[in-house]
Amino acid sequence: MADHHVEYRIDRHSGIPTYLQIVQQTQQALRMGLLEPGDKLPTAREVVEATAINPNTVLKAYRELERAGLVEARRGVGTFILRTLDGTGTGSPLRAELDGWALRARAAGIGRESAAALLTSVLDEHFPKGDQ
Repeated sequence: MADHHVEYRIDRHSGIPTYLQIVQQTQQALRMGLLEPGDKLPTAREVVEATAINPNTVLKAYRELERAGLVEARRGVGTFILRTLDGTGTGSPLRAELDGWALRARAAGIGRESAAALLTSVLDEHFPKGDQ
């Protein structure tokens, strides 16, 4: 098994609760294939050392991930990934198509913000608000 890990980056000015940022970043890593079943999440102590947040915040995030069925806490051993999300990791065909689209957009002279706006527009058209 490859050694996958996640490094949390906390934005204290985002308005998003810190525990939710950890949940969202973990979910993003699962969607991108950066974390796989069996991978171990950093310990609460490691996250606290890296981000200077309260350990209870980390534990709250991990409980939320456990409640969602994404991770499993093993007493005295750590918290481990149980499953991934969506199958949109780096090796997925959809990811490859999107990579190609981004390269074509860049070659056409479309900037990052315009490409992001275009992608958001298409997503909004095909995934109505509230659709998961």
